Formats: sequence, C-alpha cells, structure tokens
Amino acid sequence: MLVSAAEMLKKAKAGHYAVGQFNINNLEWTKAVLLTAQENNSPVILGVSEGAGKYMAGYKTVVGMVNGMLEELKITVPVALHLDHGSYDACYKCIEAGFSSIMFDGSHYPIEENIEKTKELVKVCAEKGISLEAEVGSIGGEEDGVIGMGECADPKECKMIADLGIDFLAAGIGNIHGKYPENWAGLSFETLDAIQQLTGEMPLVLHGGTGIPTDMIKKAIDLGVSKINVNTECQLSFAAATRKYVEEGKDQQGKGYDPRKLLAPGFEAIKETVKEKMEIFGSIGKA
Repeated sequence: MLVSAAEMLKKAKAGHYAVGQFNINNLEWTKAVLLTAQENNSPVILGVSEGAGKYMAGYKTVVGMVNGMLEELKITVPVALHLDHGSYDACYKCIEAGFSSIMFDGSHYPIEENIEKTKELVKVCAEKGISLEAEVGSIGGEEDGVIGMGECADPKECKMIADLGIDFLAAGIGNIHGKYPENWAGLSFETLDAIQQLTGEMPLVLHGGTGIPTDMIKKAIDLGVSKINVNTECQLSFAAATRKYVEEGKDQQGKGYDPRKLLAPGFEAIKETVKEKMEIFGSIGKA
C-alpha cells in the first residue's frame, strides 16, 4: 500500500540518512526501483514529473501500475508515489488519481502567491493524509525545457514556507537538474546551513542528485537533507546498457529483438544505479 513520505523522511532526518526519490518513466523503471528497494530493505519514493505522467498515459495509469506492482511483487517496504515539480493544477489531478505525496513547485511565483497556493494545498493534503513538498528559489539546470543557473534560496523565505505546515522543503543551494556543467561551483553549504538553522526539524530535499560528488552528498545529509532526487543517472545507465546490447548485435541473435530481452540489460542497469545511490544515502536496511 502506498504511504505518505512524511514519516519516512522524519525518520531519515532523525537518523542522518536520506531516502532516494527515483523518477519513473515506464514499467521497467518502476519495477526496477521497487525490486531494488525491497531487496535492500529500503524505503523509497517514486517520482513522477508532469511530462512522465503524460508519457505514461496519465496519472491514473501510473497509480494503477504502481498499486498493481506493490501487490504482485509483494513489496513490503514503505513506498510513496510523489508528483515531482507539480503545477497547481497537476497537484489536484494527482491527489484525485491516488498519489500519496505531491510537490507543489511555486518557486516561479512571487513569494506571496507561492505562500497562498501552498497554504491551500496544505489543507487539502492534511485532510487526505498526503505529504506535501514545496519549493523556494528555483533549482538550476534544465527542468522540462527551463534552464536556470543553480541559484540559492533565501533562508527567510524558506522559513516562511516551512511554517505553513508542509512536510518537506526543496530549496535551491546551487544544485542543478541534469548533467552538471564543467564550471559548476558546487553546493552552497552556507545556504543549506542557514536554511536548516531556521527550519529546524523540517526534512530538506536535494534536487538534481545526479553528478554531485559523494562527499558533498554526505555533507548535505549531515546538514539536514533527508530526500535526494535521482533521475538523469538512471536514464544514462539505462541508455548505456541498451546501446551496448544493440551495438553487440544481440538484438539480431535469436529472439533478441523481444522487448523483454532488449530492455533487460537496461533494467538491470537501473537496479544497479538505484542500489549504489541507496548505499550512499544510507537508506539500506532502514525500511
């Protein structure tokens, strides 16, 4: 059964580890992440962007697939199904479809409007037992076509949003979606520390987990980051394994063209990447 992410992240914050949010794009992705979580006794968050939701034929399709897998694969670890970077409208659609967690990204609104809309969603989510993530200060990099430069959030604005009753907070600390450029300046631990001091118990979220050096990830966890989002890294390992299979001509041997065979190496590659991340985040054995 799907659960809200609030409880698992409170535990992570108290225990100084982080839970991975792994974005899903299709059946292979979902199955790989769920099985890896179960095999490693780790809590997990399945992230779905609006674009991925459309690609998978709508949020209800996603909910049906995930709920079916939890039952059929006998998944017993805590699993949250989370809308990633949701617009105001998408949040309501996902609540209706049966998601157990949502992120409202109001970072592009003036802070007053971000507060107003977040407040409304806090009420709705509380009534339904759904966890809510909010964002302050845009996260850099390319997010469905929008490019930013790894900005840093204002700690005071973070406190304003944290105080509204949300469950966890995403704040820009110089992190970027997608691959990091050569000239990336690294995470701003000063900003993170200042945010953490003002927001206290609130679990903090690190977006753009792909390509951040392990020591930086560990330091961020020490400073209160309890949820780390991974997407690009799984895509890259899936693509590399699929490319290798095709380049070695395996799709032309026997029934190698069967999607179950063609996509198997990519599926295994995702599992490997997810496990590596869980090890770094410290969530293994914490279910």
